[in-house]
Order: sequence, then C-alpha cells, then structure tokens
Amino acid sequence: MKTVDVVIAAIIRNGNVLIAQRRENDSFASFWEFPGGKREPGESLEQCLARELQEELAVCAVPIEALRTIEHRYERIRVRLHPYVCTCDEEPQPLASQRLAWVPAEKLREYNFPAANAGLIEGLIARLANSPAK
Repeated sequence: MKTVDVVIAAIIRNGNVLIAQRRENDSFASFWEFPGGKREPGESLEQCLARELQEELAVCAVPIEALRTIEHRYERIRVRLHPYVCTCDEEPQPLASQRLAWVPAEKLREYNFPAANAGLIEGLIARLANSPAK
C-alpha cells in the first residue's frame, strides 16, 4: 500500500484555527481540512509547508512547532500527516478550496474532517484551551 507524506498547518490567530473546505471535485469533496499538501520528492517538510501554503493560501506562514506525526490507513492509501502549528499575519486567500474559516478550536468537532485528522483536532482543542493567548 502506498504511503503519502502530507504536511499540514494548524494556523492559529487570536485563539482561532484556519480551516479550508475542499472543492467539490477533490477527493473528500466538501470535507474540511487544515491547509497543506503532499510532499514532493527531495523536498524537506518545511519546504513543502512553505510551498503548499503559498500555493493554497498565498501566504508565508511561520512554523512555531512541529507536532507528532499521524499515520492513518484509508481503504486504498496510507497517509502520514506532518502537522505544524503556525502563525500568519497575512490574510489567507482560498486559492485551492471552496472557502476558508477561522474557527475556535473547541468548535472544530462540528466540521466534517477526514478521519486522519481526529487526533490532531483533539490535540488542538486541548492545546488552545490551556493557552494564555485565548
């Protein structure tokens, strides 16, 4: 089974997390996700993160912390998610999604995400609940 490395950003601003809704013709159509994408051959995780955020949002986000890698097996593919907590002062544009939303962490459970994101969502909720920046 093929494994795909995907680098994703949990961009946090004022206690909210940026999420993007996938386009209708994408896999996981209309699901919500954290911005990011597949790592290209020879690309570091940080290079992939910078490229994907520029392509998807037209921003240069600053990675603050790498979080625990998440491995998840779907029916036909295995994904390895490499999440980063990031900050971003620029206003993201939905270049590769239907729309974007800034969501309080505790509301993330109300959005339909692919299954691989479940642990990350719970971790972000706990992290931001204990953050003095709230």
